[in-house]
Amino acid sequence: MKLLRYGPKGKEKPGLLDSEGRIRDLSGLIDDVTGEAVSPKSLARIRKAKPESLPLVRGKPRIGACIANPQKFIAIGLNYSDHAAESGLQVPPEPVVFTKQVSCLSGPFDDVTIPPKSKKSDWEVELGVIIGTKAKNIAKRDALKHVAGYCTINDLSEREFQAERAGQWTKGKSYDTFGPVGPWLVTADEVADPQKLGMWLDLNGKRVQNGSTATMVFGVAHIVAYLSQFFTLLPGDIITTGTPPGVGMGMKPQRFLKPGDVMRLGIDGLGEQEQRVVRDK
Repeated sequence: MKLLRYGPKGKEKPGLLDSEGRIRDLSGLIDDVTGEAVSPKSLARIRKAKPESLPLVRGKPRIGACIANPQKFIAIGLNYSDHAAESGLQVPPEPVVFTKQVSCLSGPFDDVTIPPKSKKSDWEVELGVIIGTKAKNIAKRDALKHVAGYCTINDLSEREFQAERAGQWTKGKSYDTFGPVGPWLVTADEVADPQKLGMWLDLNGKRVQNGSTATMVFGVAHIVAYLSQFFTLLPGDIITTGTPPGVGMGMKPQRFLKPGDVMRLGIDGLGEQEQRVVRDK
């Protein structure tokens, strides 16, 4: 299934994308696409509903982030060896873990606002993982059983804030709109292997990132099990798993986002995003 949220920001409704690419309203079954709604029991209930029996949503409504009110937005850094190389950094012996504040969540087609004095805002197409069942101290062999689904994420970053302002990466990763998530949450049963997904990002119509989850240093199962050692993963939590090479920081000369730029990105089977860049006031 492909679950989504549609409508004005802050007033989104739950929806399902049918086989013809039309949005069907799920309000009669769930209040929103939350952690509770993506539990195995809830997903089984939604699957029993025939899409053609659900109300058809007319027009082209705004699409919001595909999961509502996650408790955590966790990110993995330097998880592609070629991206680590373009960043001038070593491949880490264990996953590099940081957080994006949940206030940065944004719709996949909403404008991206860069900070007023930003000079080094950057793009990163990434595979997103949405947790479906509580995970604490789990084994790698069981990790994927705790995943509700997958999605496309643009892990936007302000590199000066991230690398030149001391401290942790979180403050370079969490500006409002720096977390476009969606358009859909594709349930895990529709993703045969999360380590065989092509991914790409175009900037102003030019392909700048072109990679595959096959080249991750640490795969999804490893990451989920690893994180569960340090804190409990809860239904609805988001994990964004790293980016392939082609970010602005790694270009020669470096290229960063400016107002008017347009990013278009996607992952095989998980949908595409598009964002226009504006400067915040």
